[in-house]
Amino acid sequence: MGTHSDVEIIDPRFKAMVLPNAPLELLGGGFRWLEGPVWFADQDCLLFSDLPNDRIMRWTQNGGISVFRQPSGFANGHTRDRQGRLIGCSHGERCITRTELDGRVLILADRFEGKRLNSPNDVIVKSDDTIWFSDPPYGIQTDYEGGKQVAERPACVYRLVPSSGELSVVSDQFVGPNGLCFSPDETRLYVCESGLQFDPSPIQNIAVMDVDAEGIVCSKPSVFHKIDPGFADGIRCDEDGNVWSSAADGVHCIAPSGELLGKIHVPFTVSNLTFGGRNRSRLFICASHSLFAIYTNQRGAQRP
Repeated sequence: MGTHSDVEIIDPRFKAMVLPNAPLELLGGGFRWLEGPVWFADQDCLLFSDLPNDRIMRWTQNGGISVFRQPSGFANGHTRDRQGRLIGCSHGERCITRTELDGRVLILADRFEGKRLNSPNDVIVKSDDTIWFSDPPYGIQTDYEGGKQVAERPACVYRLVPSSGELSVVSDQFVGPNGLCFSPDETRLYVCESGLQFDPSPIQNIAVMDVDAEGIVCSKPSVFHKIDPGFADGIRCDEDGNVWSSAADGVHCIAPSGELLGKIHVPFTVSNLTFGGRNRSRLFICASHSLFAIYTNQRGAQRP
C-alpha cells in the first residue's frame, strides 16, 4: 500500500511517480457525467465536458468552475492543435469541430464516403498536425449523451488532414474504440477498446498499434493491457511513456511494457483524465459527477 490512502503502490517504480504530501483534491461536483478534459496552459485553465448536460465547463484555480459553452452539441473528447485551437468531438452533431481563435466553431469532418459519422468520442493531434479520432456508436445509442439515431458507418479510428480535409480509416478492427493517445515519440498509438454498449460480455482492453515515421499505422491492434476493475475509457501518456488510464476504482498507471505499476484511488468511476497545471504534473480527473486533481511527480507527454 502507498504512502497515503489515495495511492496504491503495486510496483516499486510507482513510488517515485507520486507524492506523499499531495492529496486527491475535489475541484467541483454536481455534474452528470464528465468527459474530455483538456489543459490550456496559456490561459491557466481546464476545459471539460459535462456530457449529458450538453455543456463544456471551464475551471481555473482562482475563478473556480463556470460554463464555457452551452449548448455544446453534446461535446465529448477534446484536445488542442499545434496552433492552440480547441479540437472537439460532438455527439449531437456527429462531427469533429475546431474552435478558431476568434471563437468561430467550424466542422472539420462529419462524413466518410458520403455517410455520416457515428458519434466521435476522443481526439488527439499528432506533431504533423493530423487529427486522429475514435468514432464508436455510443452517442447515438441513447438520448442521454446525444440522441438515438441510426448508425451509417461501422465503428472506426480515423485520421484527418485538416489542411486538405482528407479523411482516412486508421483501423476498423474495434467494436467500441474510445480513448486515444500517442506514446511520447509517436511510434505507438494506444486505443481503448470499450466494447459494445449493453453487451453482457464486451471486449474491453487497451490496444496498441505501431506507427511509422510517416505517421502511418503499420501493425494490427494487439492487447497492451486489460484494466481491472472496470475498463479503460480515457488515457494519457507521461513523458516517460507510462500510460495513465481511467478505471472503475480510479486511475491506473501502466508501464510501456504493459505492467501495472500503481493506482490512484478515486471515490467514483473515472472516465477521463489529463495532465496540466504547473509543469504538466497535475493530473486532472473526470470521475462520474465530480472533478478531481492530484499533483504527481510525472509530467504529461508533449508532442515532438
